[in-house]
Amino acid sequence: MKDLAHLNKYFGKYKWHLILGTIFIIISNFFGIVPAVIVRYSFDLLQRSYDIFKAFSGFELQSTTYELFASSIFILGLLILISALLKGVFMFFMRQTIIVMSRHIEYDLKNEIYEHYQTLPLSFYRRNNTGDLMARISEDVSKVRMYVGPAIMYGINMFTLFVMVIPFMFSINPELTLYSLIPLPLLSISIYFVNNIINKRSEEIQGSLSNLSTFVQESFSGIRVIKAFVREDDIDREFDAASEDYKHKSLRLAFVQALFFPLIMGLIGLSVIFTVYIGSVEVFEGAISTGVIAEFIIYVNMLTWPVTSLGWITSIIQRAAASQKRINEFLQTKSEIVSTHNLEADIKGHIQFQEVSFTYPDSGIEALKNVSFEVKPGESIAIIGTTGSGKSTIANLICRMYDTSAGELKIDEQDIKKYSLDTVRSQIGYVPQDVFLFSDTISENIAFGLDSMEFDDVKKAADDADLLENIDRFPNGFDTRVGERGITLSGGQKQRVSIARAIAREPKILILDDALSAVDTKTENAILSAMARIMKGRTSVIISHRVSSAKLADKVIMLDDGRVLESGTHDELIAANGAYKELHDKQLQGEGEETIV
Repeated sequence: MKDLAHLNKYFGKYKWHLILGTIFIIISNFFGIVPAVIVRYSFDLLQRSYDIFKAFSGFELQSTTYELFASSIFILGLLILISALLKGVFMFFMRQTIIVMSRHIEYDLKNEIYEHYQTLPLSFYRRNNTGDLMARISEDVSKVRMYVGPAIMYGINMFTLFVMVIPFMFSINPELTLYSLIPLPLLSISIYFVNNIINKRSEEIQGSLSNLSTFVQESFSGIRVIKAFVREDDIDREFDAASEDYKHKSLRLAFVQALFFPLIMGLIGLSVIFTVYIGSVEVFEGAISTGVIAEFIIYVNMLTWPVTSLGWITSIIQRAAASQKRINEFLQTKSEIVSTHNLEADIKGHIQFQEVSFTYPDSGIEALKNVSFEVKPGESIAIIGTTGSGKSTIANLICRMYDTSAGELKIDEQDIKKYSLDTVRSQIGYVPQDVFLFSDTISENIAFGLDSMEFDDVKKAADDADLLENIDRFPNGFDTRVGERGITLSGGQKQRVSIARAIAREPKILILDDALSAVDTKTENAILSAMARIMKGRTSVIISHRVSSAKLADKVIMLDDGRVLESGTHDELIAANGAYKELHDKQLQGEGEETIV
């Protein structure tokens, strides 16, 4: 229960739901006991009335006795009906308090996990896959809800029913009580073990179904490749094998489930047999009346489900504890990216890297080694280098997705760690290398960076990103839905929407992380011309492997294996006739060959 202690704060928050639910359970159980007492009284009344009815045979009093007996039975039957209705009403209230409480806790817990996810650094998402993150906020929370809802509700119901019924049964006849309850503990233990087997085999089926679904999804997604390589028969055989595995596991579960209900009914029937047999002996000895046997059979049936649920509840609690432990692992993960002074200010955009080194904490790769440069407010810098040279790492450090391993990164003469995270990030326009668009309209994607944005501003940002002409060709214009991850757009269109999204918020610092890699030379030149206007008055960091992008910048640094290889203006580096000049000539030659082709 140590892991489940995290939920105690929610029980405190919704204590009135829990208290009222418990009261409703007690009242509901009371009205469940009342019919059993009435049935006993009815049986005894029936026996005595029948004897009296026979005694007045041939007399007028016989008809009077029958009418009195019939009216008594009618009243008793009406009381049983009223008790059953009241029990049902309070069971409804019971579920409307405790089950509703569980849904509130599920909602709050999911929000707590999601909000905590938002605070965790980029390194956390590099260490953990998306499927695991989704499983903890969906499957694991659902299992925890079964504990705070049904498990607690049936647990309280079982406890209160035992406290109310068993002492009452002992007060009527202790011997009959003991015999009638003998099979119930065995029933609870059996249910516990059978339920664990069912849960284990159900999880195996879920895993098999997941593998089968993944296989089918990949097959459909890669159908062109399958057909091109004539691998249909092989894929069919693999699908047959996966389906056979799923069928085998499903049949194993069906076998256990087939034993489940016969086991329950057999043990319940054993309790009834004991009750009837021992009760009959007691009746012949004159210790009890026949009505007591009927009453005890009702009590046995009342106690059957609570006893059965004991094993089920235990299994639920075990699964919930395991799930909550997994949830707690992430909730206890703290972000190392924190503000030291929580400084909030309008930044001008003065960036300084002073002997900055950085090693990725998850992989141990040293991405930057003693990198130093400075960009004054309104200036632009191009960071050029081959793949793996550390260009994108610089963007991540400026956005404070990571903190430097050594050296100092300053914004406006202040250590970046002093600023609150929102202050820095809200004044940066970032175009990532791996473009991500939300499954929404083009307009909403461009306006994503701000809480609200006028359509004219959205249109202007699209025009600046050389996107307006493309949007005009779409039937729905800016209301065109881009699909999941922007699947309906080309690579170049997605990058330009990403650029428009970054510049629409009018950032003080603009970071373009290889933002023109998916566009052709003509489009690149059009965007670069627009970018020259956009970058005026704001600090710009252009990260690219193309030297053509560097022409816009006031200064250029060339990275190689995490170190600054060369720095200066574009013309200075060309004149230096070094690595930058060599890269420039190669790319110029490649563009020329591309044009000829």
